Amino acid sequence: MTSSRLQRCIAGIVAFFTLAQAADLDPIVIKGSKFFYKTNGTEFFIKGIAYQQDFAGNGSTTLTNGQTSYTDPLANATACERDIPYLQQLQTNTIRTYAVDPTKDHSQCMQMLADAGIYVISDLGEPATSIDRNLPEWNAELYARYAAVVDNLASYTNTLGFFAGNEVSNQPNNTVASAFVKAAVRDMKAYIVQKKYRPIGVGYATNDDDTREELANYFDCGSSADSIDFWGYNIYSWCGVSSYADSKYEDRTQEFSSYNVPAFFAEYGCNKVEPRLFDEVESLYGTNMTPVWSGGIVYMYFQEANDFGLVTLGSDNKVTKLPDYSALSSQIAKVTPTGPNSASYSPTNSPQGCPTTDSQWQAVTQLPPTPNTASCDCMYSNLTCVAKSDLADSKIQSQFGFICDPSLGNNCGGVTANASTGVYGTWSMCNATQRLSWAFNEYYLNQTATNTKNTDPCDFSGTAQKVSPKPANSCKSVLSQAGAAATGSVTNAPTPTGGSGGSGGSGSSSSSKGAAGVVGVPAIDLAALKLGAYVCTAVLVGMGMMLL
Repeated sequence: MTSSRLQRCIAGIVAFFTLAQAADLDPIVIKGSKFFYKTNGTEFFIKGIAYQQDFAGNGSTTLTNGQTSYTDPLANATACERDIPYLQQLQTNTIRTYAVDPTKDHSQCMQMLADAGIYVISDLGEPATSIDRNLPEWNAELYARYAAVVDNLASYTNTLGFFAGNEVSNQPNNTVASAFVKAAVRDMKAYIVQKKYRPIGVGYATNDDDTREELANYFDCGSSADSIDFWGYNIYSWCGVSSYADSKYEDRTQEFSSYNVPAFFAEYGCNKVEPRLFDEVESLYGTNMTPVWSGGIVYMYFQEANDFGLVTLGSDNKVTKLPDYSALSSQIAKVTPTGPNSASYSPTNSPQGCPTTDSQWQAVTQLPPTPNTASCDCMYSNLTCVAKSDLADSKIQSQFGFICDPSLGNNCGGVTANASTGVYGTWSMCNATQRLSWAFNEYYLNQTATNTKNTDPCDFSGTAQKVSPKPANSCKSVLSQAGAAATGSVTNAPTPTGGSGGSGGSGSSSSSKGAAGVVGVPAIDLAALKLGAYVCTAVLVGMGMMLL
């Protein structure tokens, strides 16, 4: 074994034991509308800080090339070590992260946070791969991204939960997007069960607008398998010197008094008046609100252009406390929220009723289908006319605009999703290249059957090509259930071989107008893995014998 391989081997063993140590923090469990420590049943109130550098509204930093990036706050152990003492001084027991990279190692930061008694609530998306309110989708790429974050963080007992979306629907004309976010909630809850992880909640964080009541009801109504496990409320109505009544905290508390899952402030801390006083802390953790609310998360730790920071980082990477930090520290030190013990608590609230569709609310209760890459691969392998795999976003968008024109026929019914009617094409869950290919093929089949004058119906200005269909035997039932018009429901889909869309190519990020492609997940060479484990074990045994 080479020195570098030995180092990687030992690093892997160290990481394994680091993960094992991180399991010391008592998991938080949900019962009714409250959080509790699993071991002693004491009610858990979130005293949180939003912790993500360069976070600007949607977790993104815009680069000079127009793309977006983000700084993973859990992948930098040096920064975590620097900041955790400052979080502890604020009695922080929870941080919220808006985007983490599931390909990176978070064990060191998560261990340090666990040692400090700090839990993590993480958003599942990231700037380029999340549900877009203007062009909402729930597809294979998004599923792969969200599931990867779950996989990465589920083993840590100080992972409190996940947000499947943040302020996705923010006005009546984009409330249809909520159906796609709720589908993500449903599927990530099912994924956690499927992977046999410990119970970890999946919720949604909303802004404070005119659709607040419909949003809260929509995500909570219906089957528990489809609905949120907790509700995050981003609220900035207490500004400067205010009161429980004037800030509308009283109204919001009354509205959520019948909510049957935990509700908390996922962001708070209005900065219209500076420095912030944080007088709302006394109310949030006082007797008026603690029966309904499970605490809150102050926005935010780092000082950025939006001027919400509690601290600044100097050019030497050292932390300097701002006046807001001192004010929050003073206020949080005054509160000691208390609640019932889990053993004596008997929840009585029921799920909310679903909102009716009108000018204020557009999403119906029927949710988009669960993405399944293997089913999409089956569909794609059965096509004769397909889109080329290297098309740019703009080209995919323009071709969708062309091929979905009703004047050309119903070429896109099997790949479109309409959350205002609850009608979803079977292949609406597939990646952009696969969906465009299905639409191209529909047009191609129609032209070859009815229009003999069209001598090249599979060209589409050079964006398509003819191939030989080669569906596997396992695809027969999938294609039969979908039906020729792709309006059927696939109930016994084959197991995906990975998180990619396979033969359909990889379009682009879901935030682009060209719609989403699929993130490729490399296949695991089990033979090599077993060999590596054997060699690593042999080395460690040998080292142990030398120690003896």
